[in-house]
Amino acid sequence: MKKLRLILGDQLNSEHSWFSNIDDHVTYCLFEMRQETDYITHHIQKVVGFFAAMRNFAEELKDKKHNVIYFHINDTKNTQSLVENLSTLITENNIEKFEYLAPDEYRLDTQLKDFSSSLEIESEIFSTEHFYTEREDLKVFFKGKKQFLMENFYRNMRKKHQILMVDKQPEGGKWNYDASNRKKWKGDALIPQEINFDTNVEEIIAEIAKAGIQTIGKINPKYFEYPISRKQSLAQLDYFCSHLLIHFGDYQDAMHTDKIYLFHSRISFAMNTKMISPKEIITKVLETYRKQKDNIDISQVEGFIRQILGWREYMRGMYWMLMPNYKKENFLENKNTLPNFFWTGETKMNCLKNAINNSLDNGYAHHIQRLMITGNFALLTQIHPDEIDAWYLGIYVDAIEWVQLPNTRGMSQFADGGKIATKPYVSSGSYIGKMSNYCDACAYKKTKKFEDDACPFNTLYWNFLDEKQEKLASNFRMKMMYSLLNKMSSEDRIKIKEKANHIIEHLDEY
Repeated sequence: MKKLRLILGDQLNSEHSWFSNIDDHVTYCLFEMRQETDYITHHIQKVVGFFAAMRNFAEELKDKKHNVIYFHINDTKNTQSLVENLSTLITENNIEKFEYLAPDEYRLDTQLKDFSSSLEIESEIFSTEHFYTEREDLKVFFKGKKQFLMENFYRNMRKKHQILMVDKQPEGGKWNYDASNRKKWKGDALIPQEINFDTNVEEIIAEIAKAGIQTIGKINPKYFEYPISRKQSLAQLDYFCSHLLIHFGDYQDAMHTDKIYLFHSRISFAMNTKMISPKEIITKVLETYRKQKDNIDISQVEGFIRQILGWREYMRGMYWMLMPNYKKENFLENKNTLPNFFWTGETKMNCLKNAINNSLDNGYAHHIQRLMITGNFALLTQIHPDEIDAWYLGIYVDAIEWVQLPNTRGMSQFADGGKIATKPYVSSGSYIGKMSNYCDACAYKKTKKFEDDACPFNTLYWNFLDEKQEKLASNFRMKMMYSLLNKMSSEDRIKIKEKANHIIEHLDEY
C-alpha cells in the first residue's frame, strides 16, 4: 500500500517509531508554506529557524534512505497551502493511504481532520511520541474540580514518573523550591560564554526575501545561534548541564542588562520543534545532578524540572482542555492597543527597552521578562489580549500556539479569569528593581509615584487595581493589596488615576 506521511515543522522527532524501518511504499512530505509564515507576522529568526531545522531533518531522512518530498518556500510546485499540496501529492503519486502526526495547534488539527474526512482514501493519525502526557489527560485529571492548580498536576507527575522521589516522598523533603529560585544576579556567579552554533543562513534569508514574507526583528545571517539539528540540540543540552545547571534555580527569575541568557538553557526551540524530547532533557539533568550532588543543589534541578515536567505539560493539557473558546477570553474587558515601542524597543523605560530589544535582537526573552516586564506592562495598560497574543506568538523563536496562548492569555494577562493563574501577575516598579538592575540607569525612579520622573509601573499598578476592583476584589490573593488601596486618601487616588490615564493615552512618549 502506497502511503503519504506528513511531517509538520514542529514534528522533527528523528527518534519517532515511524523512522525505525525503511519502507519503499512510504513517502514523507514536509512543506515550507506561506500559510504558516503569513497567518501572523513572525520574527525573522523564527522563520529561518523552522526552515533550517526542517531542511536539515529532511536531509537526515534522505540519508537514511527514506523517501522524502520537500517543498522549499519558492518551489514552483508549492501551492503555499497545506491542503492543496497534500491533494496534489496524493493524486500524482497514486497514494492509497494518508497518515499524519497529531498537530499540537488547534488550527492545524481542525484543518487536517477536515481534509482527512474529505478524502476517498484511508487516513490515520499518530502520536508524536514526544510529551509525557496525552492531550486529554488534564481534562480527566481536573474533572469535577473548580480550580486547575498546576502544583497538584506537577506533584502527580512527579509520583507517576518517579522523578525526584524517594519512598513516595519528594526528594529533599520539599515538592517545590520556588522560594529558593528568586535571587538577583549581581555578577557574583560566573556565567560562561554561551554556546553558539554559527550556522550560516544567508541562503534561507535570501529565499524568504524573494518570497516577500514580512517579518520582524533582526538576524545575523552568518551566525544563527539556535540548534537546527538533533546533534546541535544534544550539544545545547550538554552545555546547559555542564555549565549552567549549577546556578539555574538560583537565578531563573533574575534579569540583567549585561546578560541576555544568564543561566537559562535556550533549549525551548529544539524541544518545541521536537528535535529533542522532554524525557531526554530531564534524564540528562538528573544524571548530571546524581554525578555532581556535592556541587549542584536540588533547588537548581527541581526548578528546571518543574518548568518542563510541570509547567510545559500543564500548559499543553490546558490548551486542549479549553480550546477553541479559550482564544476569545477577555475577562477583564481590556481594549487598548499595543504602543509602537513594542515593535521598535524605543522607550525611556529601561526594563521594557531591554526586554523588547532582547526580543527583537534574539527572538528570546526568559519567562520573567515575558511575564513581569512586557506582560505586566501590557496588563497594567489594559491592552486587548488579542494584541498581546499576536506579539508573543510572532516575536519568539520558540512560540507555538499550544504553549504561547495559555501562557499569555492565561498566566500573563488573566484574560481567562483565573483558570490558569490564581491572581493577575502585576507589580509596581519595586519588584522589577528587586529582580534586576534595570532601574539603576532608568530615566524613571522606582521610588516615586506622581512626579514627571516617577516609574510608570507605580501609578499604573494602583490604577489597574482601582479600575478592575469589581472583578478582582473578591480574589483571596488580592485582598491585602485592595486593603492598601482602600486606605489611600481620595487625593492620592485622584492623582494616581490622572497620572495613569496620561500614561495610557500617551504610551509612546514614555
